[in-house]
Amino acid sequence: MARTNPLQFMQQVRAETSKVVWPTRRETLVTTVMVFAFATLTAVFFFLVDLLIRTGLSGLLGLF
Repeated sequence: MARTNPLQFMQQVRAETSKVVWPTRRETLVTTVMVFAFATLTAVFFFLVDLLIRTGLSGLLGLF
């Protein structure tokens, strides 16, 4: 692998960084809200599944 000097490296880093398309404030906000919404939905789903399994097992073990 070829070695570059620090000046060339910094120039390459700047060139690559200028190609990055940064999200707008609105895109960041919408994405953040969606992540929290899906995390909440997932938590509620697993809570309900856990409640169902716990109730079923308690009923089943209560028969014995």
